[in-house]
Amino acid sequence: MREPRVPAGASEPAAADGGTGEAAHTAPHARPRTALTALLAAHAVSQTGNVVTSFAVPFYVLGTGGSGVEVGVAALAATLPVVVGGPLGGVVADRVGHRRSAVVADVVSGVTVLAVPVLAVTVGLPFWALLALVFVSGLFDAPGQTARRVMLPSLSTAAGVRLERSVGFLDGSERLAKLVGATLAGLLVALLGPLGTLVVDAASFAVSALLTLLLEPRATAGSRAGSSTAGAAGQTDADRASFWTDLAEGARFVARDRLMRLVVALVLVTNLLDAARSSTLLPIYADDRLGGAAALGLIVAVMGGCALVGSVGFGLVAHRVPRRVTFAVCFALAGGPSSAAFALDLPLAWLVAATAVSGLAAGAINPILGAVELERVPEHLRARVFGLITAGAWAGVPIGALLGGVAADTVGLAVAFGVVAAVYVVVTLSPLAGGAWREMERAPAACESARTPGSGRSV
Repeated sequence: MREPRVPAGASEPAAADGGTGEAAHTAPHARPRTALTALLAAHAVSQTGNVVTSFAVPFYVLGTGGSGVEVGVAALAATLPVVVGGPLGGVVADRVGHRRSAVVADVVSGVTVLAVPVLAVTVGLPFWALLALVFVSGLFDAPGQTARRVMLPSLSTAAGVRLERSVGFLDGSERLAKLVGATLAGLLVALLGPLGTLVVDAASFAVSALLTLLLEPRATAGSRAGSSTAGAAGQTDADRASFWTDLAEGARFVARDRLMRLVVALVLVTNLLDAARSSTLLPIYADDRLGGAAALGLIVAVMGGCALVGSVGFGLVAHRVPRRVTFAVCFALAGGPSSAAFALDLPLAWLVAATAVSGLAAGAINPILGAVELERVPEHLRARVFGLITAGAWAGVPIGALLGGVAADTVGLAVAFGVVAAVYVVVTLSPLAGGAWREMERAPAACESARTPGSGRSV
């Protein structure tokens, strides 16, 4: 399913390998390199499948005579389970095993996606059944993604690749998946229709599961070892506090940290607006005024490609610019101009240009958030705090997707896009007001400790 913006540190587990380095001795150097490549490829293919699914389902709903509200309800069914799966995904992966969790998640996604066209052309697919399939697919997304991320540190150590670099590869694979997935989805929907696209899409999850399955169990053993030793020194699984106790401790940290509270609130609102725009308003706009999915695929691909360029470019100058001002201005540009262009019903060329500006600006957001979070959150709390931040960031997505459909059917597309643009700019410029937002700037004592591993989810 669609992946909205998430605070960057939220996607990286704490205590990646427990400091054991055990995986480094499991195989010759070439084999761990192959395993790391397979994991990154599996992640990219799975994420591409999610992007294609998020395109095909709205166009299937519209093609069967569905309304804007029904498109919004379908998007809600896709994103609501991720709010639940976000905090619980790491726990599930630890209990079941990371490699197995990733494989099962892709298999379930593939089966549920394939079930849509199979049922639609045989016994029929009521709207409630579509919602159930989409919900189940979304419920398994978070554990699968978390499992692949947890396996990354030990594979990086074994392959002799710096974790910062492999995390960058993983982040790049997500951005590339959006770029390739959007383009591919637009072409497939135009050529094969939504149902044919979902058949092809199901195969992508099978490929991802196979790539993960080919990872040797001993090559991923370090990540499991790390998860059992991630607590305090000498702490065993039996000694660890319950899941709910750990969750409560993380919640207390977020509740007491003024800047973290502001970050969660800001990203919750912007994700709500992003969901209304991307999951509902854009597919309806493309179907009504741009001739279908091909134009939407072009727009989303431009956004993803420019975000990738912006992220790489920002990395070269990040240490030279003030965080708070850069964050606020880039965040406003990431959502304002493109939404305003759709509200004004500009020609496609102008829509693409505005989207390109938004994508370039979006490249700076997650790196700044990731650095701030890594500096502020103690290492032993990162997993639970980042999980809670992820859940908070996703909380607005189901509501936004539904509100987008309601707005399209009531006030119309132009007004809906205009409201999104205005609220987006006002909210994202709020860090310029100061207050606790000033704490985003680099603390001299934290600069060195901030170089610990941790990267961003794609915007």
